[in-house]
Amino acid sequence: MRIDIIGGGIGGLTTALALRQFGFEPDVFEQAPELLDVGAAILMWPNAMRVLHRLGLAETIRQHGGILEEARWLNRAGKLLNHFRLPKTDIPAIALHRAELQHTLLQALPRESIHLGHAFEASEQLPDRIVAHFSNGSSSESDVLIAADGLHSRARAQLLNDGPPADRGYTAWRGVVPYTPASLAPATATEIYGHGQRFGIGPLGSGKVGWWASTNKTSCPSLVRKENGEISQSDAATSASQGDSSPHTSITSAGGTTTREELLGLFDGWCEPVLELIRATPLTSLIRNAVSDRRPVRGWGVGAMTLLGDAIHPTTPNLGQGGCLAIEDAAVLARCLNKYASGARSSDAATRSAISVALRRFERLRFARTSAIARYSRAYGVVGQWENRWAVQLRGLILSVVPKRVVERFLRGIFNYDAYAVSI
Repeated sequence: MRIDIIGGGIGGLTTALALRQFGFEPDVFEQAPELLDVGAAILMWPNAMRVLHRLGLAETIRQHGGILEEARWLNRAGKLLNHFRLPKTDIPAIALHRAELQHTLLQALPRESIHLGHAFEASEQLPDRIVAHFSNGSSSESDVLIAADGLHSRARAQLLNDGPPADRGYTAWRGVVPYTPASLAPATATEIYGHGQRFGIGPLGSGKVGWWASTNKTSCPSLVRKENGEISQSDAATSASQGDSSPHTSITSAGGTTTREELLGLFDGWCEPVLELIRATPLTSLIRNAVSDRRPVRGWGVGAMTLLGDAIHPTTPNLGQGGCLAIEDAAVLARCLNKYASGARSSDAATRSAISVALRRFERLRFARTSAIARYSRAYGVVGQWENRWAVQLRGLILSVVPKRVVERFLRGIFNYDAYAVSI
């Protein structure tokens, strides 16, 4: 069976690996001319690590990342609101640099199965095959087309034509620092809350620390002007090398003057090591993007085509589950194709029907979970970005009194999912 995957990001590469475990030999088509070591931190929670374990990559991921065992909630002055251990599971949670994860996935795939410089333009379904057309003038024929081309998916635009993602009204920055400040507790994720602003910190292994910051656009109108501006060539390369077309932008103004001082000003007066981390992050590695997602839809595909990952169910970054859900997708999709269409040897009517059954089964199995997590993440972000004085006080009270067992029960519902144990 000929299988083409659009997008060489986390979802596309993991899908290729999961399919190869069942004897398929998919090809991956990526728009970037080369896959660069860019990006910031990414969280691999236990639900994603189980898939990586089945693919034989978990130990490599652990060697390149930092284990997360605890979490702390603070206010901007550094006062501890709550502190709890993450639920114990059969496999640890890991935070690592996105480039390390992508490199690990790439190394596990045959070089000849990755086709760079292929920006997807459109597809057409014929009676016996599906054809993907690329902007370089080439095309590829296959029996199955899987689109994992990110938040601004061209495949989704052709299939659904439902417009741009929904802007959630706040902006996020991400960065990596090559050392660990002394004030940080080991194996601990920290989230700090302010008025319409948040700051998160986590260990990435090898002494590195990843951080993210968010602020409401109403608190900084200049952000709106910058995000509506053009993306530079270097920013476009960053986006492309991450396997999607989301508008990641560096923190520079239209005139080229860096806005590190603006970012420092937004978080002036916050507890350490917030300002220390901002100052220590190289400008070339800072990433900024508007936070957005989409409302759930059931139309994930048609015929021999389907979408996965951010292309169909993008989530806000508040729970760190975007990449994890794409990895889950990969495993469930591979299992469905193996069960319902593994015997296909030609593109006759029976084969086409089997492929369609497999893809529609995958879509039904994934809809409820991905929709729920996107909804939880969106709600968490709304509360996290509260800026009214009374709302901030209420949030601080809630975070300080919420029972640890309630937090653990919620997290277990996410972490305990096993994509290889789901009945298909």
